[in-house]
Amino acid sequence: MTSDRRLVLASASPARLALLHQAGLAPEVVVSDVDESTVRAPRVAEQVALLASAKAAEVAKRETDALVIGADSLLEFRGQPLGKPADAAQARERWQRMAGRSGVLHTGQALFDVRDGAVVSRDIAVASTVVYFTTPTAAELEAYLATGEPLAVAGAFTLDGLGAPFVRRVEGDPAAVVGLSLTVLRTQLSKRGLAITDLWRR
Repeated sequence: MTSDRRLVLASASPARLALLHQAGLAPEVVVSDVDESTVRAPRVAEQVALLASAKAAEVAKRETDALVIGADSLLEFRGQPLGKPADAAQARERWQRMAGRSGVLHTGQALFDVRDGAVVSRDIAVASTVVYFTTPTAAELEAYLATGEPLAVAGAFTLDGLGAPFVRRVEGDPAAVVGLSLTVLRTQLSKRGLAITDLWRR
């Protein structure tokens, strides 16, 4: 069965959009105006949940009928949250600490169901995945930093880009490390009486 419900991604992340496209979905992108620096929580998993919810809520206010997805990711390393590095020097310092070790990538994911201009349901979840890093050589690290990629992503690494060779393995949901858990989305949709296949557009 096909549903005509609109799917809206409240994120500017090209990786999240690509994941949804690969899963057969065709969301519209509406970027939220949430100031992430104002959202804080005692635990990293709680913080990404709050951020995802805030993004979905902000975009949901602009919609009349849509399923709005908000998401946010942070790497927890030695108990501290690591978002996007401020500059290459900070990215270098992070990689020097992370090399040969592991961290937990938390992805918060919110699905807000908007009907007739009102939010009729909110579902917020967190997917946490352990990421094990290799030890790049000094030359490899400098080459990676020079691409600019690690400055644009939480934890200064990617699983679906140039940083992939420096990730040894993951324990958990690999899609969540990229930026959005398709398994979580499937569960969230099912609570609304929708199969993820109902929203396939190919």
